[in-house]
Amino acid sequence: MGERRKGLKFWCLAAVIWGGLTHPLWAGCEPDKLMLRGPWGQAQFFVEIANDSDSRAQGLMYRETLARTAGMLFVYDTPAQLGFWMRNTLIPLDLLFVDERGRIIHIHHNAQPLDETVIYSNGLATAVLEINGGMAEQFGIGLGSDLQHESFDQTVAHWPCEAS
Repeated sequence: MGERRKGLKFWCLAAVIWGGLTHPLWAGCEPDKLMLRGPWGQAQFFVEIANDSDSRAQGLMYRETLARTAGMLFVYDTPAQLGFWMRNTLIPLDLLFVDERGRIIHIHHNAQPLDETVIYSNGLATAVLEINGGMAEQFGIGLGSDLQHESFDQTVAHWPCEAS
């Protein structure tokens, strides 16, 4: 009976490990991870969240570097025409403006460091993802690409957290 129990434990553990390996990495949401998908494929970014006036005002200012797959997700409560600038921002950024359903509606490529020209969302947005300048083009991220993150209302999201 002892050998039988060991065998049962082994198969239960193997099933748990196998299930974890075959379950898609993007099936659930984590606060610091954001997934993107489109006809170009999928990408994952580790994000900081800016969801209040202080964190949005600070943004990525004064930073000299940003990890390749890092970014900042600015989150707003209601859809609005958003405007961003690069005041005190030392690195070039791609700004991906996102609607309330998690779909990219506008991309501003390679915003110039320290430029105070306002960059508009060109539509109603509830989020902006800032990533290193040139990354959107490098990945092929385009208009209509979907973001998956817990900050989007999961009842209307194009790509809800539990979808695979």
